[in-house]
Amino acid sequence: MRIFGLALTAAALFLPLIWFIPMAAERDASAVFSQYIGSFALIAMGITQLFATRFGWLELVFGGLDRIYVQHKWLGISALVAVFLHDTIDPEMRGLGRETALADLAESLGEFSYYGLLILLAITLLTFIPYHLWRWTHKLMGGFFALSAFHYFFIMKPFANTDPVGLYVLGFCVLGIAAYIYTLLPERFQRSKRPYTISQIESTGDAIAVTMTPDKRAVSFRPGQFAFVSFDAPGLEEAHPYTISKAPDETGSLRFTIKPMGDHTSRLARQLKAGAGARVQGAYGHFGNAGRRGLRIWIAGGIGITPFVALSQELANKSVDLDAPVHLFYCVKNRSTAAHLDALEALCKARGDFTLHLVESGFGARLNAQTIKTAVGTNFNKARVSFCGPASMRDSLKRDLVSHGLAARRFAYEEFEIRSGLFGLEKLVMWLSTLVFSAVSRRLNRSAGRAEKG
Repeated sequence: MRIFGLALTAAALFLPLIWFIPMAAERDASAVFSQYIGSFALIAMGITQLFATRFGWLELVFGGLDRIYVQHKWLGISALVAVFLHDTIDPEMRGLGRETALADLAESLGEFSYYGLLILLAITLLTFIPYHLWRWTHKLMGGFFALSAFHYFFIMKPFANTDPVGLYVLGFCVLGIAAYIYTLLPERFQRSKRPYTISQIESTGDAIAVTMTPDKRAVSFRPGQFAFVSFDAPGLEEAHPYTISKAPDETGSLRFTIKPMGDHTSRLARQLKAGAGARVQGAYGHFGNAGRRGLRIWIAGGIGITPFVALSQELANKSVDLDAPVHLFYCVKNRSTAAHLDALEALCKARGDFTLHLVESGFGARLNAQTIKTAVGTNFNKARVSFCGPASMRDSLKRDLVSHGLAARRFAYEEFEIRSGLFGLEKLVMWLSTLVFSAVSRRLNRSAGRAEKG
């Protein structure tokens, strides 16, 4: 994740303090703080909606899309915490004028949005919920954000919507709503999605390699990048991220190597036929940029071989001279499950500076730092490691390599899953449930208090 992007996000979230701090000196400080926290939540949600568009230029500012999605998740959680604080710390102030019907409606819609966001966040973090159901419910986030923007525009505030702070927050509301509308547009109106036709499907190890050619303009990509792909087949219209498993060439064709691991990928293996249409959005990621000079160690766990297949094909196509060797450690159950093994072994025979190490767990082999260190020689500490595979394997290997002298900054990887949960999820869900019940109880008490005063 780029430091510049993080700094830009932080600046956007905290800049309103230049208006709220002087305001707190003139009015109820706790109420003003509550107003700022509510604005913080709207700004954060506006940015998350922008991230959901997957515009290519976002990577230039914030880093690879996998890291953007991590920031997207934590911004969403931060926004919900801010909304909870905004609701807990009474934002009401005296002397703001008579409350209108629109203001009362905005208050009610704000509460409705709050409860909806709580539920949707819990669904997002419960990763055992099927992807297609999660994706459908996740789209509702933008709708609740629009309700929150309506709440902000019409509630009574210690400043006008036309004041600098009012315009600033409204700008993020408009940005977020516009981004949300864009994500709802049919694919034919989203120019970033390119049409392709499947030209070949072949088995390789325990996966299938799907090659497709562009109908019009081809997607521009670098080896190691991934793209979002949807297919023109019943039940396969939903876009999923897959790594491109070939190097660019003059044909503009793409290849995605997909292992049947769930409902969607299993249907792909059964239903996809040559001649079917597809739509591709991308390409994304900076994985191929990691460590292009010096001793390189590539580690692939199972289907995590896909970016390295593209990178190795680039070596074969260009026949470039490397300034240091490349060692690829390919961890599989056995040879029969290894995708694209023939091509990798052929490159290994053709180039003395490319070495393939096949690690077969079915025969008891396990990869660890000492094995890698022994294989690559004395320059181990100066190597750059690129990893693609399961998160548990990644974390274990990284700890082991660092303990053997590798600098942590020399270990590069991309998040294997765009959607991810949190540790201690059960406690978090219980916490969210407590928030809902306490918020409802608090609101009922406030309503009862107003009724008694009336």
